[in-house]
Amino acid sequence: QLHLAESGGGLVQPGESLRLSCEASETSMKFHAMGWFRQAPGKEREAISCITSSGGGETNSQNYADSVKGRFTIARDNTKNTVYLQMNNLKPEDTGVYYCAAEAPGGSYCRVALPPEDEYPSWGQGTQVTVSS
Repeated sequence: QLHLAESGGGLVQPGESLRLSCEASETSMKFHAMGWFRQAPGKEREAISCITSSGGGETNSQNYADSVKGRFTIARDNTKNTVYLQMNNLKPEDTGVYYCAAEAPGGSYCRVALPPEDEYPSWGQGTQVTVSS
């Protein structure tokens, strides 16, 4: 398992941007597909994005939930053991706690679809994002 720590959340107005970061304490993060989830108040946690592993030099693939497609971008920097979520044109319905998670090494689910929660054995503690005017 990886130890993950999210940062970058905050309070923004509709239309503004935020970049979330998720840093792993292990350099082996590059061998793990990574995902971002969010949990809105009173709702279940939902998958919003994932990025495949690239430890073997393979090209990354990404997947997004329809609700964020075209506004959010996931990226990773394996030299910093960090995965990012760039969130643009934020809306009030994007409010929630954002979590990053890591699949088991070698997981390939993200190449074809957003993996469900039970594909991720490692989780961060979450960071709050509030979009409000």
